[in-house]
Amino acid sequence: MIRAVLTRDAGADRVVPPAGYTVWLTLFTSGAMAFLTVFALALSLASGRLADAWGLELARSATLRISAPAEQMETQTTAALRVLEQTPGIQSARALTDEEQKALLEPWFGPDLPIASLPVPQLIELIEDADGYDSEGLRLRLAAEVPGAVLDEHTRWRRPLVVAAARLRLLGWLSILLIGAATGAMVTLAANAALAANAREIAVLRLVGATDGYIASAFVRRFTLRTLIGAGAGTVLGLIAILAMPGAGDTGGFLTGLRFQGWHWLLPLLVPPLAALVAFLATGFAARRVLERLD
Repeated sequence: MIRAVLTRDAGADRVVPPAGYTVWLTLFTSGAMAFLTVFALALSLASGRLADAWGLELARSATLRISAPAEQMETQTTAALRVLEQTPGIQSARALTDEEQKALLEPWFGPDLPIASLPVPQLIELIEDADGYDSEGLRLRLAAEVPGAVLDEHTRWRRPLVVAAARLRLLGWLSILLIGAATGAMVTLAANAALAANAREIAVLRLVGATDGYIASAFVRRFTLRTLIGAGAGTVLGLIAILAMPGAGDTGGFLTGLRFQGWHWLLPLLVPPLAALVAFLATGFAARRVLERLD
């Protein structure tokens, strides 16, 4: 039957009407589903990239928070930086400036926060190297030398992000499976309608010696090619829409990172042939069922 799809047969093509609502239904459905598949694929891949980026960044970074009286803040900050510089496994450590701390608090307190007159803790950002550091040993030393320091390894932030991104990625792949199933269902309905509408023509073809396999292959070929054309058009429109999205570097937000990256641009090219495969299987199943009922 696959050879029948790939090989053009003018006689078999006349078995299936070239026009009608089933033609437009198949083209529209396959195109719309391919368009949605491209976006679901982009969402799934983007959530995976975001999870990897956040996980790597938060896994290698930590924050040291120093709460001390104003007259001791500078002394404890200097002592904490000295301890961090002497700790194996810490690649770099630096105290955040007032402007950076103000920028962190701005989303909650607004741009006019008088940070200099408030008892805001001093934050120190530290980055670990590939080997990592002994967090428990560092906490013990800080407790002895910098009593106002609290080490936050971002673990409680990293775990929910990774879980949420993994679920979002799973939701994207599940959406693709549901779209494929919906495509198969719609093509099956369209094929059933076309076969039922041409019951008389099928009866005549049987009288002149046409086999059920010949008739079924004619419908399978037409609906498979229609699905391939519709899915191809939907994929192209989906890629154009993805290209119209702003790049991740423009604002750095999640929705601006929906573009494909690297070899992932090749994945949408698989959507039309996979949609055609779904149509091939669905139409073949529908044709066999309807032809059996018409016996």
